[in-house]
Amino acid sequence: MNHIKLTYDKLDPTEISELAVHESCGAVSLFIGTTRDNFDGKQVTKLEYEAYDDMAIKIMNKICDEMRLFWPDIKNICIYHRLGLVPVKEASVVIACSSPHRNTSLEALPFALRNLKQSVPIFKREYYKDKNGSSEWKENPECTWSKKYQQQLINNNLN
Repeated sequence: MNHIKLTYDKLDPTEISELAVHESCGAVSLFIGTTRDNFDGKQVTKLEYEAYDDMAIKIMNKICDEMRLFWPDIKNICIYHRLGLVPVKEASVVIACSSPHRNTSLEALPFALRNLKQSVPIFKREYYKDKNGSSEWKENPECTWSKKYQQQLINNNLN
């Protein structure tokens, strides 16, 4: 079963990992992405996430389908992403999956995270602790629509 969710509520990793558990499985792998208090020498106070909800849910389900193609013995997959403001130390993304043996879930988890960051239309804004209270919208470098990703494609095609 797939458990996919975009929410403005605080994420509870224990609750999410319990959704991943299955009686036929001996492994649940869990990733929790949290807001850290710094980036590139700037003090971060919080993050803000926005999403193109319908498209994001559609792509998150596609990621689950692809995981099941590569690892057919996966039982439950959870991909939860928080929207709105996320303070330092709180979870912005939780991914969990269960499988009969640990290797499957341990291999599938990075695949889910990489594809989430690469293809799901979720956008992040960092807020900084400075006298102006500045903020900046950030792109994931692995995101297919980012300038860095597009430049990598160009460079690879030139070589």
